[in-house]
Amino acid sequence: MRRICLIAVLLPLALAAADKTYVLKAARMFDAKSGQAAMPGLIVVTGNKITGVGGGVAIPAGAETIDLGDATLLPGLMDAHTHLSMPFSLDYRQLILADVQKPVAERALDAAENARVTLMAGFTTVRDVGSSDFIDVGLRNAIRDGRVVGPRMLVAVHALGSTGGHCDPTAGFAPTLFGREPGFADGVVDSADQAREAVRYNIKNGADVIKICATGGVLSLTDDVDTPQLTQAELDALVDEAHALRRKTAAHAHGATGAKRAIRAGIDSIEHGTFMDDEALDMMKTRGTFYNPTLMAIEGVKQNLTDGYLPPAVALKGRAAMAALDATVRKAIARGIRIGVGTDAAVYPHGKNAGEFGLLVNLGMKPADALKAGTSVDAEELGITDRGTLEAGKLADIVACPGNPLENIRQVEKIEFVMKDGVVFRNDRR
Repeated sequence: MRRICLIAVLLPLALAAADKTYVLKAARMFDAKSGQAAMPGLIVVTGNKITGVGGGVAIPAGAETIDLGDATLLPGLMDAHTHLSMPFSLDYRQLILADVQKPVAERALDAAENARVTLMAGFTTVRDVGSSDFIDVGLRNAIRDGRVVGPRMLVAVHALGSTGGHCDPTAGFAPTLFGREPGFADGVVDSADQAREAVRYNIKNGADVIKICATGGVLSLTDDVDTPQLTQAELDALVDEAHALRRKTAAHAHGATGAKRAIRAGIDSIEHGTFMDDEALDMMKTRGTFYNPTLMAIEGVKQNLTDGYLPPAVALKGRAAMAALDATVRKAIARGIRIGVGTDAAVYPHGKNAGEFGLLVNLGMKPADALKAGTSVDAEELGITDRGTLEAGKLADIVACPGNPLENIRQVEKIEFVMKDGVVFRNDRR
């Protein structure tokens, strides 16, 4: 009840603050283009836009000054791989049955809470790559229209895969449970023509991005994690149709064969990439394909293996992924592949997204490059030019963490100030 009351207060305050002018001060601010920290940090915000940056800017009369002290101002953080409409649970049985145990309205309310905690963790933009019952579309629209507190969202509607594959919502269940075999409207395709139809269906119903399941998955019940699940012709059709309709594409791909098929098709990003070989990584480097390793997902799997329940087949796949992913990411970093921050939120608890930064640094990425991965690189990956850096004219999506994350990347896990669209949603110093 307290959270509901808080949201009821925040939303009208957000509307009332739309034309305010703020001066944000901190010890430093992060330049997501150069990777350097500028001192001191000073940003002027009017309405929902940044209007000035740096110590030499004029301070408008009547502006409200927010002094955050020994903190670092950052562009609003981004996560290119979330599932806000899905719950996290240590009990695999509860997780796999979530869609049939609760009515759609209740799952939508749960999703709104996941969105709120994600925003309060400093993530002002997310790409949500697979939902059901159009919950992601409704949540995106409600946030956009100011009815729900949460990050800006780009959504995928259904992720698209093959019969019996990782994105088949009926795989592993008795045929009589759902009463029918799923089709393109459920995200299941088995030909190039069906693939085009599914892309058109998703876009018709609100998709900003097309998510593809090119290989098996860790948490699915009936497939091997590294097997390819879409033919080259199907992937070619999926990507071609999406690009023709001006949508970016992302491929869930653990195994090397499926990943290489997706890369050949022109996929914009590879998600997970756990078992990719040198050829796949070289192809990504040559073609400029983005890579979201989703290291936090492995942390969630570890937690499930230690504290929760996983079926033996799923546990086996999880341990194989845990053993392989770090080496793949180290190779990707060494090659200079464009790595973004995408976490697979829901496989671990929502709101812990910023743990991805530290995990990337642990594997050899420089702190500055990790911060760029979750700001300017993600903005480029998602095709959004109005945010991702602290520059005049950009949207006023600004967060702050204590201290200097270039010296201790874990500081970004301690966000204490969140502004989205020129509205202050969190200020722990106040």
